[in-house]
Amino acid sequence: MRKTTKNVALILLFLTLSVLLGLMIYLYFFASKNEDISGQWTAETDMTKQAALTAFCWLQDIEGVSLSMEEVESRMGELTIEVNMTLEQTDRSEGTFRCYIAPESYEECRRTAYEAFAALFSELTAERLRVAGYTGDVGTEAVEELVTESFGMPTVSYLMTCAPALLPSLEELQEEYDGSGTYRTADGVLTRQFETGSTAYTKTEGYIRRESDLILTQAPDAEDVDHYPIIYQLDQSE
Repeated sequence: MRKTTKNVALILLFLTLSVLLGLMIYLYFFASKNEDISGQWTAETDMTKQAALTAFCWLQDIEGVSLSMEEVESRMGELTIEVNMTLEQTDRSEGTFRCYIAPESYEECRRTAYEAFAALFSELTAERLRVAGYTGDVGTEAVEELVTESFGMPTVSYLMTCAPALLPSLEELQEEYDGSGTYRTADGVLTRQFETGSTAYTKTEGYIRRESDLILTQAPDAEDVDHYPIIYQLDQSE
């Protein structure tokens, strides 16, 4: 009986050690891969709501115009700016990174935003003219001619010059996103130490790696949550 009990205990011990060994192998070769976020990543940061809110507040100053924030936002379309980030792992849970805003993407987004703003402004101008009893042509081209005659410049140029900026400046966005340095991952938290750029600082974000997606979420103590979550997609062209 004593020998049988001893054998059972040895078998249980062997099974336990086997399970622990298997778990350690899994964690080392498979779970640790979750920490590997190396690659070239691209995200599209959404600027639609910010641009629409700025346009909406400015247009509300036009008397006799009735429209909602939702209508303005739907007319602005999807406004995104490309953010590129390269991560290169140098150890199991750390590495180097480089992140930057694509200037050409910013300019395209800015131009698209003002073109949509100009189209909406022209429609509202035509509405104001009709309400005021104007009997002339209020088609798109006619209104554009009236705006040019009144302000000495096309509608898009007038809005860029006289209306509030729909987007933050490229320099402001570069201060927020651009830079390079080192990173560390631990327990689903990505910590980036920016060593280049206007100032050196540390950014801490939650992260989830799901195949070709890298999802960054706000840190628990973050004050600015407008841009989260940010979903980066892996460039698999190489």
